[in-house]
Amino acid sequence: MVRILVVEDEAVLARALRRGLQAEGFAVDVAPDGETGLRLALEGDHDVVVLDLMLPRRSGIDVLRTMRHEEVWTPVLVLSARGTDDDVTHGLDVGADDYLPKPFAFSVLVARLRALLRRGAPPRPAVLQVGTLTLDPASREVRQDGRDVELTTRETALLEQLMRRPGEVLTKIELRDHVWDAVGDDLNVVEVYVSYLRRKLGREAIETVRGVGYRVVGR
Repeated sequence: MVRILVVEDEAVLARALRRGLQAEGFAVDVAPDGETGLRLALEGDHDVVVLDLMLPRRSGIDVLRTMRHEEVWTPVLVLSARGTDDDVTHGLDVGADDYLPKPFAFSVLVARLRALLRRGAPPRPAVLQVGTLTLDPASREVRQDGRDVELTTRETALLEQLMRRPGEVLTKIELRDHVWDAVGDDLNVVEVYVSYLRRKLGREAIETVRGVGYRVVGR
């Protein structure tokens, strides 16, 4: 029997999803917060995960990012009241396989889940490379000129965003919103972490485009 993990903190919606999916013939586990959801997801016993973004204890984005970091490739359908293009892009960028904004029709949810099940788990992502700099999104290993480079989780996430769009200039706002899952006016955190990366990769690895943002440069 197909087993689905629903990570949803809205109790009424979670109960409705459990009943509806069970009526469709699925086995369903429900997690009421991100911490519990991540623990169950990492066990790898589910065929697909339905994941809300706005969760207590750990955000849905963090759950998803950690799953992929731990090489758990279970298909993930993101649910969220956030429905802007940036929200959709953010979820997909960190590893979601599909996105359904709230409110939604249950029949659409079931159709999306069946499509994900037919598709199966996504393949291991390709290694990113810009010049002699490589980043493996699955293992999170970074190498430059054939040597290992030790980066923190946040530094790796920032570098990955830059390397996924080589040659393109990414604004500070784009980087902040994708890497820190945050909104607000303080962009200093991006500058700080770019400086951290430059110390480890060399100043020439990340170019500043004055008044616009940053881009990764191959060598």
